[in-house]
Amino acid sequence: MLKKLFGKKKANNDYENNSDLLETIDRDKMPRHVAIIMDGNGRWAKEKGMLRSAGHTAGIKALKRVLKTAVNINLEALTVYAFSTENWKRPTAEVDFLMKLFSEYLEKELDEMDQENVHINFIGRTDAFSPYLQSQMEDAKKRTANNTGVKFTVAVNYGGQDEIVRAIQTLANEVKENRLSPEEISPQILEKHLDTADLPAVDLVIRTSGDMRLSNFLIWQTAYAEFWFTETNWPDFTEADMIEAIVDYSKRDRRFGGLSKRNEEK
Repeated sequence: MLKKLFGKKKANNDYENNSDLLETIDRDKMPRHVAIIMDGNGRWAKEKGMLRSAGHTAGIKALKRVLKTAVNINLEALTVYAFSTENWKRPTAEVDFLMKLFSEYLEKELDEMDQENVHINFIGRTDAFSPYLQSQMEDAKKRTANNTGVKFTVAVNYGGQDEIVRAIQTLANEVKENRLSPEEISPQILEKHLDTADLPAVDLVIRTSGDMRLSNFLIWQTAYAEFWFTETNWPDFTEADMIEAIVDYSKRDRRFGGLSKRNEEK
């Protein structure tokens, strides 16, 4: 629908009327926190007769477009699923390529992200990566720590179940050391021990490439999130797709287990 409204698509996946596109957003009903499962790099490459590595490289360009969109609409928080705890099962050559691509992304894009006031963070078991990649992530975090724009979180070597287990282990140690009683443990206390403790709950989950599941992504944080699925493979995901998802979100009736205002009036 939006692609018909916003003019001719150009070769770089932008649209000629980007300013009009952004104006379709109801700023009062925007999500605070959008989480994206960036799926379909391999399928994109296969459809084009390319190696999977080409799909991952194209996926980086899509990520740049989406982050730019988040900056343009003043989104509070954007979290992307870059590498899961299960992705280590992939062929070694592919994993090595992904690590190299991740490192190159940080090296090439950090200056621009810093200039655009993006606050960068990483969640997951980052200690599993090479010392050099860990130092790059730490540098990116420190360099953008005082930025007040989009909170851009990259989930790497991340699994939702693993995150919750780690939080429970920390709480168990606090109980063991008499710093906390079991009765004091609440959802709010648990949330403070999650990797996303400094972020609001996820409002909108976007998943590309047709699959309709969380795949162990932000299990706790998405308890009341809205979901938006598209058949589009991640490398083809555009600014218009991002805006379409947000506009669709703004039209939904979020009840959080209660009644809508319309039903309350009946």
